[in-house]
Amino acid sequence: MNTHDAKRVLETALICAAQPLSLRDLGTLFDDRLGPDTLRTLLDELARDWSGRGVELVTVASGWRFQSRPEMREYLDRLHPEKPPRYSRAVMETLAIIAYRQPVTRGDIEDIRGVAVGSSIVKQLEDRGWIEAIGHRDAPGRPALYATTRQFLDDLGLASLDQLPPLEGGAPAAAAVEALAVQPSLLDVAQAAPDDADAPPADAPPATASERPAEPPTPEGARAPAASAASTASPT
Repeated sequence: MNTHDAKRVLETALICAAQPLSLRDLGTLFDDRLGPDTLRTLLDELARDWSGRGVELVTVASGWRFQSRPEMREYLDRLHPEKPPRYSRAVMETLAIIAYRQPVTRGDIEDIRGVAVGSSIVKQLEDRGWIEAIGHRDAPGRPALYATTRQFLDDLGLASLDQLPPLEGGAPAAAAVEALAVQPSLLDVAQAAPDDADAPPADAPPATASERPAEPPTPEGARAPAASAASTASPT
């Protein structure tokens, strides 16, 4: 098979795929007759072929995918005017701390934020597929250690945690949230709700039913830009 035909096969598979495809997936298209280096070369050429168009070929944690360019969002949103789910500031701060300090326990997050981290906050992030428990700390109670997932990186359009925006001063939680906020792809699947109340301090008395802020609903089928495990490895 010549280079032109091989690129056509890759292009077709990637356009039709519902999820990013790894090198192993793409190698299957050719009965593993093309090695990883050859596939990477073809993918790089294919990415250049699509330069200047409204769609681009990118590498994320799970593999390769076609996705719309950020400047196209204004127009595509007119086809899907529904707004992405809104998460409380507490949820977004918890996600940001896990992303930048992982692996961490709920206690670690509470020490940084200075307020309690409710089970519902952790559950929302787990249900969304952005965090997971990867083990337990060897400490009293063996608290779970949380880290981000490949889905989290995919939703941010990143191939590894090394590509997270750098932190630039400020309180750890606030700075981490601000750093994640510059990732337009994350805003496609979640928006922080700045007017939502934070969790009460751990030693505060329980709120009454009338005082307790409502938790945002767990998202169902949140829309990603095209298709982010605490893995920093490049897709294979």
